[in-house]
Amino acid sequence: MGLLIIGVVFMLVGMMVSGRLKSKFREYSQIRLNQNLTGAEIARLMLADNGIHDVQVISVEGQLTDHYNPVNKTVNLSHDVYNGRNAAAAAVAAHECGHAVQHATAYSMLELRSAMVPVQNITSRIMNIIFFAMMFGAFAVKGLFSFDTALLVIIGCYTVFALFALITLPVEFDASRRALAWIEARGIVTSREHEMAKDALKWAAMTYVVAAIAALASLMYWVMIFLGRRE
Repeated sequence: MGLLIIGVVFMLVGMMVSGRLKSKFREYSQIRLNQNLTGAEIARLMLADNGIHDVQVISVEGQLTDHYNPVNKTVNLSHDVYNGRNAAAAAVAAHECGHAVQHATAYSMLELRSAMVPVQNITSRIMNIIFFAMMFGAFAVKGLFSFDTALLVIIGCYTVFALFALITLPVEFDASRRALAWIEARGIVTSREHEMAKDALKWAAMTYVVAAIAALASLMYWVMIFLGRRE
């Protein structure tokens, strides 16, 4: 029940932050950039300025589905960002290119997060197995290992989730810092447009902050259960 409450609380908070982000994006999308550049043009310009010539900028389906893929070296921009000529599109496009710059310069936190991806995937599978066993047979697995052992495995898994979420924060903040510094130095935005871009990226970052706090709260929940059984 405790885990359900944590899940519901952070789901609602996440929905509020996501709604605020979408609201800000809609608001700033109405104001045309003084430089009249599209998100795609801004992305290609930022990549070129950083000496990156092996990364493609492509358009993808969806809303706010923008991301950088280090595997195939693509900056993937949603339709509104790819074609948008506004502060929100400029901010998001430059932010994703910030990740490309991190990749090109071997930014340590990005490399650490990338190294943790396979660990995260394996951990998710282990969690699915554990919860499946707990739901069906509530301890048909009893002959294999104790409930305390299962709790330790769960705690280990949530530790990985929490670490991944925490490592993601400096990666995202750094990409935004690079983006905002570049669009200002390059004259892509006016001072007013820069403030709008900064605000849009702030709310985008908040989604990762909420995810990190949720992961830590879930970890602490399982730790408290384990410690409670030891008393």
